[in-house]
Amino acid sequence: MMLVGLLGACREENSPVLPQAIKVGVAQPLQQAVTSYLETTGNAAAFNTVDLVARVEGVLTTIAYQDGASVKQGDLLFVIDPAEYQAKLQQAQAALASAQAQVLQTEAEFTRQLTLSRERWSAATTVDQARAQRDTARASQASEEAGVTLAALNLSYTRVTAPFDGMVTAHLVSAGSLVGVGGPTKLASIVQLDPIYVNFTISEQDVLRIRAQLAQHGRTLRDLGAIPVEAGLMTEDGYPHQGRLDYASPQVDQASGTLTVRAVFPNPDRALLPGNFLRVRVPLGQPQQALLVPDHVLGTDQGGRYALVLDQDNVVQQRRVQPGQLVGNLRVIEHGLASDDRVVVARTQRALPGSKVVPQPASITPTTTSAALAGP
Repeated sequence: MMLVGLLGACREENSPVLPQAIKVGVAQPLQQAVTSYLETTGNAAAFNTVDLVARVEGVLTTIAYQDGASVKQGDLLFVIDPAEYQAKLQQAQAALASAQAQVLQTEAEFTRQLTLSRERWSAATTVDQARAQRDTARASQASEEAGVTLAALNLSYTRVTAPFDGMVTAHLVSAGSLVGVGGPTKLASIVQLDPIYVNFTISEQDVLRIRAQLAQHGRTLRDLGAIPVEAGLMTEDGYPHQGRLDYASPQVDQASGTLTVRAVFPNPDRALLPGNFLRVRVPLGQPQQALLVPDHVLGTDQGGRYALVLDQDNVVQQRRVQPGQLVGNLRVIEHGLASDDRVVVARTQRALPGSKVVPQPASITPTTTSAALAGP
């Protein structure tokens, strides 16, 4: 009996332990309408920038704004002592009144001499002299009128106003300073931030792609305003700013093989500032159906990118794929996968090519609200 028990114990100890089946999560690629984008980077630039200068000589008497303030077109910003220029305008107006009186007198004299000449009471030379005096008086009046215009213009220069809506920089000259001596004196600058430009470059190949897309809709590069552009700051998610193309350089830079392009964006809340570095994208055509898988499930080796899929016997296979653009956490697969393929999306580190696994249903869930996804 003891021998039989020992033999039984030996059989229990030597029985093989079967390995547990490897379970992996699999899912079919997500089918979704996706807009193809041209993605690049750019920089914001002011829509308008102007230096505010003193165009006449005088003492700066008033600074009528707060440094960095937002102003409207026509708002008063600086005042230069207008007393001298007001006096010069009055002087010019008085000279004009004298010239006008002289014109009236010479015209009356010319009319009188012309009448006497017709009645043969005045010589032709006397008529000619009267005519010359009248014409001289008229010319003098025109000169005085120009003097009044010039004096009024100089007087207007004593009030420096905003040429457009924008933000004014800190003043560079203090009140009480003599400005405009020897030439214009810079007082400050005004910058228009709404709207705002975003400048970027695209490759020659991308130019051809955009032109092809426009041609499909019967448009050319002249119809730039019809092309939407999206932009986002480095600290922002996605591309929250919406604008339109408004300029493209007429020629490709031969040195870099790129084309300079500019878009204009509404900027009412001043979220974008000149000099900001931006992520930019331009849609290329209408949304098209595409297959997407989580970007993290794709592997890389010397042959390129690949995905792990299961065949009909649940054996892991390595499939070469051609990845496209990234849409949130999902990667568009341009080539290499079919809509009914079972892609390993969970526990991928345990799924080795050639091994048989137990598939577990999984799902692919986008974690983005990006506008690249369209449709249901």
